[in-house]
This record gives sequence, C-alpha cells and structure tokens, in this order.
Amino acid sequence: MSALQAVRGTHDLIGEAQRRHAHVVETARRIAALYGFAEWATPIFEDTRVFSRTLGETSDVVSKEMYSFTDRGGDSLTLRPEGTAAICRALVTNGLTQTLPQKVFYAGPMFRYERPQKGRYRQFHQIGAELIGPSEPQADAEVIAMGHAILTALGIADDTILELNTLGDQQSRAAWRDGLVAYFTTVRDQLSEDSLRRLERNPMRILDSKAPQDRPLVDGAPMLDAFLTPEARFFWDDLRRALDLYGVPFRENPRIVRGLDYYSHTAFEFVTERLGAQGTVLAGGRYDGLVAEMGGPPTPAIGWAGGIERLSMLLTEAPAAPISVAVVPAGDEATGAAIGVLQALRGANIAAETDFRGSLKKRMERAAKSGARYAIVLGGDELARGVVQVRDLQARVQDEVRIDLLPSALASRLAA
Repeated sequence: MSALQAVRGTHDLIGEAQRRHAHVVETARRIAALYGFAEWATPIFEDTRVFSRTLGETSDVVSKEMYSFTDRGGDSLTLRPEGTAAICRALVTNGLTQTLPQKVFYAGPMFRYERPQKGRYRQFHQIGAELIGPSEPQADAEVIAMGHAILTALGIADDTILELNTLGDQQSRAAWRDGLVAYFTTVRDQLSEDSLRRLERNPMRILDSKAPQDRPLVDGAPMLDAFLTPEARFFWDDLRRALDLYGVPFRENPRIVRGLDYYSHTAFEFVTERLGAQGTVLAGGRYDGLVAEMGGPPTPAIGWAGGIERLSMLLTEAPAAPISVAVVPAGDEATGAAIGVLQALRGANIAAETDFRGSLKKRMERAAKSGARYAIVLGGDELARGVVQVRDLQARVQDEVRIDLLPSALASRLAA
C-alpha cells in the first residue's frame, strides 16, 4: 500500500459514494430548474476580503478555519469556506445588480480547517440557492419550499424537520443587541474568553458559543421576540402563512440566530436526528446587507446551503450503477466489428464497453464481474451472417439478433 493517503479531512468519491453524491447534486439541480433557478459556478479561491469582510473578523470561520495563503504576487487568497459571499461578489463584479431578481443555484467544494468527524470534513461539498432582489416574505417561503422539495425528491423529507426563527428588522436587532449586552454584562465573570471578546464586538455571537460554561448563560438570555417592531412581526406572520400555503411543515426555534448585522428576518434549518451532532443538513436565511458589503447597492436576498455529504448519508440506498452492455469479440478478426457495435450502441444512448485482451472465456468472466446485464458476442460465423449472440448474464440465456437491429432490440430489453 502506498504511503500517500488522502489528506486528513478529505475523502475520495468512488463507486457508491460518488453515485450518492451525484444523485444529490443532479436531483437538486433538477428541482432548482423547476423553480426557475439558473446555475452559477464561481472560483474555488477568492480574494480573502470576500470572506473576511462578510463573515466578520471575529467569526470562528475567519479567525480559525479559513485556508488562506499569499500567492507569488503578494495577494491574500482564500479557498472558499462557503458559497453565498462568492455569489454576491460575482453579482456585483458582473454588473448584475440592475437586472434583478437573480435566482442562482450552485454546487461544489468548500474548505474549512475543522476537526474531522462523521459528516464533517475539511473539504466538503454543498448545494446552494440564492434569490437576490425580492424583499417580500413570500420570497423567503418560496426558497424554503424549494429546499423542502429537494429533500422530498431525495426521499428524505420525512427524516428532517424545518426549524424556523425570525431575526427581526434592523431596529428590532439593535434593541435586542442592547438587551443582550445588558444581560451578559451582569454575568461577564462567568463567560468564556471567546464570549468575552464577542461581548465587546458582536454579542449575538455568544448565542452560538459551544463552550460548556456559556450554555446555561445563553439559555437565560432575552429572546428577540420581545424586541420585534410591528413591521418585523408582520413579516414573521406573513412568512408562516406562506409556508402553510406551500405545505411545508415547520416548528419555531427562537435559538436559531445569525450574528452578522446584514442578516434579517428569516433564519431556518432543516435538521435530522439520524446524524447525531451533525444534524443540520440544509440551512439559510435572509441577508439584506451582504451585496452592499461587496460594494453593490443595498439589495435584499434570501438563500440556503445544504451539505452534500450529510444529505448523501440520509439516502436509504445508493442509486444503482448504470446498466451496461459488454461487447465481447471472439477472436482478433472480430475486433474491428466490435468497435462498430460499441459506437452504434453508444449512439443509441446505451452504455457499452469492451475488453480487448484475453481469451473468450476470460473476457466473458470479466464481463460478468463488471455488472453488465448483457454480453454481445461477436464470432466469425455470426458476423458472416450479419448477426451477434446476445447473452442475458442474469437469466443465463442467449439468442441471435441482427446487427442492424441490435440497438433497438437492446433498448427494448433494458427498458423492460
């Protein structure tokens, strides 16, 4: 065995793992298209400011988890730790802030220096959706409903529950922030060092603390609901009504928060009990100030991201490997004809492969091990008559089929 292994926190996608991964992406892409979302692809690395400016210098992602490096030109670059900031940067860079709404779907790898564990990697993969432009709560409900539709299409919606919260508007959050500062100041001698720093710069981040000493204090912190303005409460009520119309069940969870100032109103998570500590499989919220952070005009937006690895783990079974056909030439004189048959089958959208080495017996053995459903045997006598032998490797029966009729005959059998 080679001493070279995959880097800690990364993993290879091969066989069943790749089929699960591809199934999640393809299903999400198909559902997103039904909702009118177009796919974008942004670079894997960006100017570090794309993330440090938007995620916040005090966030764990920026301060502890980003893969940043200085290139040969002296520029600070970062492997993207999430997709939303890059989408908003692309929106501004490509001059699309005047052609709204933009409905964006994306899929690809992200990078964070975290402690690897089940369902958590240093290179991980996400699907995501951003609806940029609309400010109405019905837009939030539409984006959440699309996420639920993807989970339904994957057959895992019943294993998840949508948890929903409101972050209020700017006035609500400012009043809540003052309330949090007042409360945590009274218990500051009990806070962790990270939470003490956050108290000065961004007290809402204390609510995300995983430090054991902070959890009881967080449980006693004031709730945002008490600080909602009438306008924010109307938005919250309209969102819940719209989700009912979409038929998306949810439960309210006032502890779902987003610590940055550009988040507002909606915050949500689809969670499951099947994955233990890594129970959040798709999450998002409204971020009306993020485009402005990128240098664009104030622009409302709502979006979410889902972890492909975690969604793949929830699939009850892996998608089946594609059914293929093995073309087996019996002797060197049949090799040229075999290539013609291969290309004819592939031209008819039938997966076909061959093995150009070994005896007929060895080739048939390898065809059976490959998982092929049918073996097409080309011998000199059959070719002289314009036919091939079609062997059903499962039923262990065979018959002759005319070469010119082979693609249509196999298509019918594979569809049966």
